[in-house]
Amino acid sequence: MTPDKPRPVSFFIHTYGCQMNVRDSEAAAALLQRHGFTPAADALAADVFLVNSCSVRGKAEDKSLGKLQLIVSQRRQAGRGGVAGIFGCMAQRLGASLTERVRGLDVVVGTHRLASLPGALRAALAGAGPVVNVEETNDDFAALSGHLAGGVSAYVNILFGCDRGCAYCIVPRVRGREHSRTIPDVLEEARALAAGGVREVTLLGQSVMAYGRANSALPEGWVSPRGFKEPLACLLEAVDAVPGLARVRFTSGHPSGCTPELVRAMAELPRVCEHMHLPVQSGSDRLLSIMGRGYTAAGYLDAVRRLRAAMPSLAITSDVIVGFPGETEADFEATRALMDEAAFDNSYIFQYSPREGTRAAALADDVPVAEKQRRNRILLDDQNRRGLDLHAPYLGRPLEVLAAGVSNGNSGRWTGRTRMNQIVIFPPAPGVRAGDIVDVRIENALEQTLYGVVTAQKEEL
Repeated sequence: MTPDKPRPVSFFIHTYGCQMNVRDSEAAAALLQRHGFTPAADALAADVFLVNSCSVRGKAEDKSLGKLQLIVSQRRQAGRGGVAGIFGCMAQRLGASLTERVRGLDVVVGTHRLASLPGALRAALAGAGPVVNVEETNDDFAALSGHLAGGVSAYVNILFGCDRGCAYCIVPRVRGREHSRTIPDVLEEARALAAGGVREVTLLGQSVMAYGRANSALPEGWVSPRGFKEPLACLLEAVDAVPGLARVRFTSGHPSGCTPELVRAMAELPRVCEHMHLPVQSGSDRLLSIMGRGYTAAGYLDAVRRLRAAMPSLAITSDVIVGFPGETEADFEATRALMDEAAFDNSYIFQYSPREGTRAAALADDVPVAEKQRRNRILLDDQNRRGLDLHAPYLGRPLEVLAAGVSNGNSGRWTGRTRMNQIVIFPPAPGVRAGDIVDVRIENALEQTLYGVVTAQKEEL
């Protein structure tokens, strides 16, 4: 009699944080599936429940920890066994102390040891007790290059870690020093994605324009057809030529990387999209200096002007911090003025929270919470006004949209994005499939979303 095969172990991952975390969760899921784990439909049904955590702000950590505590409690009440774990930035920052803060936590894996996740889970499932692996070593990047099938868009890591050392930022501590992947490694991943049906890739780095600076990313003898010398421009050129891809993006940017060569690459390469996420954080030169951002407000705006001179349709989005230590009303008004002059298509506004281990943590967090909230609301209102003004000219016009599929918010509508990264909602159209490039005539324009109808399918590039 043939013995029964053991039932596959199921897992569920809940993700907080930036695109890097989203990519890490996908890589972790692909890695687990290669090791025999199977995805579950929800956290309570899974044998293994994991939170991919974020440490960028206190609120993000609170959410990660709260979700983990809630699910562990619900699983216990439901009589569920299995394993609960946490990985990502918060796991790297707090390590074994998390097992004391969350009763029943079985696994803690840091950002440098994600490739060890399957082994850590197997050990915990076998009863090894809390398994903690936050050793600061170079992870097995090859093990983390996997993707889940079926997507139209995909993230591709090109740069790990960050050497910039902004005063408020925990990222260098939890993500480590910069290390760039080589162009051949990135190309191999991009080609595999395109062969699997992916139409758009976003090249990821915490400070992506530093690609190739800390270590060599260009193979010996590399020759750029357009004569590029800088590593990021060479990489964009190479990925732009991958058959099957329709669009190439990269994030997040820094004004110091807006070199003439990068601007030329963005303007010349047909698949590189007209969008840049360029965090500014503040419009006050005094605060920018304390933050260690490495530019002035005028220098930032100069980068914006040079980018838009080469690409008039370029959309620029940004990050802004309100309530940084010592921020006066004049500092705040300087930020408002810069945001208006830069005419951001969208901006992500965050209330400052001190991060232990950063230089800014030694400064007095002296802007009251209510004042941070007031400034946050003002900037959001400003951005909504700008969004309406910037989107109004699109009414009645067709925009090129990459169809992504059914909208998460409305199962009767589809969603997609323009080359400028605007979200577009439209009714399903006959013959249109996810991954198709379509023209959508815009009929309604809100602050952050456009609505329209498909008028044509586009020819391939």
